[in-house]
Amino acid sequence: MCISFSMPVIAAQAENAKPVNKAWALPALILNDLDGKEHNLYEWRGKVIMLNFWATWCGPCQIEIPYFMKYQQNYAGQGLQIVGIGLDEAQKLRNYARTLGINYPILRAGPEQQYALLNQWGDPSAVLPFTVIIDREGRLVFRQIGVFNDEAFETIVKPLLEESGGLRR
Repeated sequence: MCISFSMPVIAAQAENAKPVNKAWALPALILNDLDGKEHNLYEWRGKVIMLNFWATWCGPCQIEIPYFMKYQQNYAGQGLQIVGIGLDEAQKLRNYARTLGINYPILRAGPEQQYALLNQWGDPSAVLPFTVIIDREGRLVFRQIGVFNDEAFETIVKPLLEESGGLRR
């Protein structure tokens, strides 16, 4: 049995634990992908971002990754960008991503960064999987510990994708 729950959309800013609701107000998320190339989350600004923290040893993470692959394939053209943050050894992440054919970027957080990143993005208990939804304007609109399922995608993400370029009039 998997238990999922959403939490208020507030993340702690690392320096002073002051609540923020904009992704770009947090310290820059700059990590290497599985090939060693550096990426900044800001590269995907203007898109609806599903930021997913996971590990290869996490059973619930393994359940949701095929769904994420389906979402990326079906909705990339509407501005969806899933970004996985792997909290595991690089080789294990590479093997897992290759075996499944993961079709979205996987960035790796080393052991020294993991807890600080999870806390910064709103998961101080460091429970995986953990997913954060960022709208086109950089607002943190949703976060969830546990498996992110089709119902959550339909309710939270799809309406953000349907917004005209993310602009509200």
